[in-house]
Amino acid sequence: MGLINKETQNSTGINHNVIATGTLIKGDIIASNDIRIDGNIEGNVECEGRVVIGPNGVTNGNIKCQSAEIMGTLQGNITVEETLSLKSTANLNGDVKTSVLVIEPGAKFTGSCSMKTETRQNDEQKEADEKAEK
Repeated sequence: MGLINKETQNSTGINHNVIATGTLIKGDIIASNDIRIDGNIEGNVECEGRVVIGPNGVTNGNIKCQSAEIMGTLQGNITVEETLSLKSTANLNGDVKTSVLVIEPGAKFTGSCSMKTETRQNDEQKEADEKAEK
């Protein structure tokens, strides 16, 4: 049985969402907390926290998040504000936009990568400064 929004806590004590093995979700997911995907998602994922795709997890769609760790399969583009980590079992077929990219030996990555030089916080500060100048 698959679980969504299961009350689990990560190492920081913050609740996160879990898509369990054997679960298939068709549609987009928007999450304000961390999310772990051990099942299958056919749709886009937008997360204000961390996205983890477990070794058996499969996502067919685009991901936008703060940070991510991929051990399973992603067929789609991913935009990560901070660090994207591709573990040795990862299979990523899509384009990457991130500030930091870590790829372990054995990971499969097919696509292009754009490295951001500034974080979202710096972008927000620039916008605030521009508004203050007006």
